[in-house]
Amino acid sequence: MSFYFEILKTENKARAGVFHTPHGDIPTPVFAPVGTQATVKAVPPRDLKETGASLVLANTYHLHLRPGSELVREMGGLHRFMGWDSPILTDSGGFQVFSLAQINKIDDDGVTFRSHLDGSKHRLTPEISVKIQENLGADIIMAFDECPLPTDRQIVERAVARTGRWAARCREAHPDMSVQALFGIQQGGIFEDLRGQSSETLRALDFPGYAVGGLAVGESKGQMYSTLDFAVPMLPDDKPRYLMGVGAPDDLAQAILRGIDVFDCVLPTRIARHGAVFTPDGTMNMGNLAHARDERPIDPECDCYTCQHFTRAYVRHLVKAKELLAHYLLSVHNIRFLIRHVEAMRAAIFAGTLTDYVERFLGRYLATG
Repeated sequence: MSFYFEILKTENKARAGVFHTPHGDIPTPVFAPVGTQATVKAVPPRDLKETGASLVLANTYHLHLRPGSELVREMGGLHRFMGWDSPILTDSGGFQVFSLAQINKIDDDGVTFRSHLDGSKHRLTPEISVKIQENLGADIIMAFDECPLPTDRQIVERAVARTGRWAARCREAHPDMSVQALFGIQQGGIFEDLRGQSSETLRALDFPGYAVGGLAVGESKGQMYSTLDFAVPMLPDDKPRYLMGVGAPDDLAQAILRGIDVFDCVLPTRIARHGAVFTPDGTMNMGNLAHARDERPIDPECDCYTCQHFTRAYVRHLVKAKELLAHYLLSVHNIRFLIRHVEAMRAAIFAGTLTDYVERFLGRYLATG
C-alpha cells in the first residue's frame, strides 16, 4: 500500500507512529507549517527541511484562484512547482469559502462564491474540490465540508448533515487511494451527539485518515479541550487523526494527550510577521526595548539557525527597521520551536514520560500569561 499508518507506542490516549506516504514517512505526532500559496511565508524549502518539517500544507481555495490548479498540474504538480519533495497536504477550500460569508451562497450541492481577488464568480462542489486537489497532486487531500461556528447548534446540525453527504460524494469521486489519501472531516461543533453522528457517517466510508474540523474557530480553549475529550475517541484507532488549524504550543500539548497525530497552523509565521516569537516562557515581542542590548539568542535552548547565529539585539533591530530578514529569522525560529516541541512529545511517548513533559512544559509556558 502507498499509504499506511503504524502506531509504534502509546501512552494513555497519546500515540507515536509513522504515516507512510509516496513522498516519504511522516513521524507522528507532527506539526505541518502552512504554505497557503504553495510557499511557507518567508521560508524556502531548503530551510524548512532544516527546521525538521516533514509535511507542509497548501491551500486549495487560494491556489484554485491563483495560479489555477490546471497550471500547477501542467507544471508537474505541487511538489515540483514549489520545490518540496516531501509530503504535502491540501485542505478542501471549505473553510476559506465559509469564512467569506459576505460573498458566498451555500446550497445542498455546493457553494457559489466570489473571488476575494477580483470579484469573479466561482463554484465549489465536493467533486470540484476533489478535482482541484487531484490537479494539485498533494499526498493527503481533504473531503469538502461545511465548517460552521461551533456553538450554534441549529447551524451545526445542518452542517453535519451536509458534510456527511458531501463526504460520500468526495469518496465516490476519488475511489483510488494509492496516489492521494483522501481524509474525511468530522464536524459537530461542541456537541457530543452531533460529533457522534458525523463520526458514524465518516467511519462507514472507510477513509485512510480522519480530521477533527470546526474547532479553534470561536470557542474557548476549555470548550475545545472538552470537545476533543469525546470527539477523538469516536474516530478509528488505526487511522491518523488530524486537528485542523491548531498550532499554539499549549494546544498542541493538550491535543496530543488526547490522541491527535497531525496538526497545521499559520500561527508561527503569522506572529513572526508581527515581531513575536515562541519561547519556553511564553510568547515574546522582539520589538521591545528590553532586547536592544541583549546578547543572548531568542531561546538559549533552541537549535534553530536564528538562535545559533543571532542575538536578540540584532533581531530587535531588524524588527524595528522592518527588514524582511526579520520575517525569515522569526519564522524559522517559530516553526522550529513547534517542531522541537512535538518531537519532544513523540520521544516522551516512547519513554512513557509524556504526562510529566506536558506538566513541566505548561507550568513554564503558561506561568507568565
